[in-house]
Amino acid sequence: MLNKAVAEYLRANRPGHVEKLLELLRFASTANNPGACRRCAQWLADYLGELGLSSQVMPTGGKDAVYAASSADPAKPTVLIYGHYDVQPPDPLAEWKSKPFQPVIRDGNIYARGASDDKGQMFAHLMAMEAWARGGGELPVNVKVLIEGEEEVGSPSFEPFVAEHGELLACDAAVISDSAFFAPALPSLLTGLRGLAYVEVTFTGPKADAHSGTYGGLLTNPINALAKLVGALHDADGRVTIPGFYDDVVTIDEAQRRQWAALPFDEAEHAASMGVGALGGGEHGYGPLERCWARPTLDCNGMVGGYTDLGAKTIIPARATAKISMRLVAHQKPAKIVASFRQFVAEHTPPGIRGCLEEHSTARPVLLKADGPAMAAARAALRAAFGAEPVLIGCGASVPVTELIQRLLGVDPAMMGFGLPDDRHHSPNEKFALEHLYKGAEASAMFLDELAARADQLRVAGGA
Repeated sequence: MLNKAVAEYLRANRPGHVEKLLELLRFASTANNPGACRRCAQWLADYLGELGLSSQVMPTGGKDAVYAASSADPAKPTVLIYGHYDVQPPDPLAEWKSKPFQPVIRDGNIYARGASDDKGQMFAHLMAMEAWARGGGELPVNVKVLIEGEEEVGSPSFEPFVAEHGELLACDAAVISDSAFFAPALPSLLTGLRGLAYVEVTFTGPKADAHSGTYGGLLTNPINALAKLVGALHDADGRVTIPGFYDDVVTIDEAQRRQWAALPFDEAEHAASMGVGALGGGEHGYGPLERCWARPTLDCNGMVGGYTDLGAKTIIPARATAKISMRLVAHQKPAKIVASFRQFVAEHTPPGIRGCLEEHSTARPVLLKADGPAMAAARAALRAAFGAEPVLIGCGASVPVTELIQRLLGVDPAMMGFGLPDDRHHSPNEKFALEHLYKGAEASAMFLDELAARADQLRVAGGA
């Protein structure tokens, strides 16, 4: 049960906390808006300082990070709380019912870009820290806060930053709230995330666009060639055809398959919610959750070339480009996959075409222990705050910092998300339920207390 004074503080200060979150959401902190990112980072550092933490804005080589820490008590375990202040671009703007960076409250939800991903979920932890410091007397554990500004572009500067500051970030446990419940009223803990390899392929033909009447049949068309390459990336059963793509993939066991099968997942309902007649894609022979959580995938995210304006223009284009993302599962290595993809492109580049592959970003897949003390603390906190037993789930997306914390700091983060499946991350009309903000703050406050109760286990487990 949550400390009574802490619980009362959270309830009494809900209006003020919501106003602060709305203020945070007004920063248009997208990757292409460095000024807003700087102002947002400074706002967070100032706010954390007001909570009594030692805080600073730290350069990373890219967008600044925010770091803060409470006074250290060697008798207490230390938890690292991670979040990110950068957000996805709001496009397409015409589909928003209200302006993305002018947050509004409708029907019990906050609507704004970043409301759920990740400013709202992150802010719940700040509310919890404030409640302990001002309502409960003191924090039950030592707290370090790390908030980055590049998560939505793959955290390209973050690995060297974490590696360089390993001693500063050292902790016994870590928590990341950048995910969602599997279903409403069903709190969830992530035990695995897929990795990512994102590349861009460009096929170049003639030195300039050429007349299709004069040169048709003489020049290889880059769009035709690239479309053929993209079409060759899967076989008839949905398997990726890149040699060696599945070499390191481990099939899940039957116990895991049964656990996922027991989750409340209606395939027809899920398809209808996305406006499609049926769920397709992925490999034949696997269920939808296994395809999304435990099998690697490859998708063409965009393809451009030639004339795309109104009307006709008879040309053979000079170039065509395709953007490709590959979601990877445990034990697959992004560098190995990209090397295999590069060879595949070389073998599928026809005469008269020059192929070029650019690597944009990679993230390693990650598996987390389901039975460590931090996970047990998260499970107890979610159960108490939301009134239901949490389920263990996977995730088809990537949160790059998870693997960095695991590999470089030696702890398995508790992936304790407060979002809902329909929060529309990365889409217009992103939202975050006020109820989940309030209960998320309660869960965070209880998580800190549960960690304090497991101090000895954390030391024995080394934070695992």
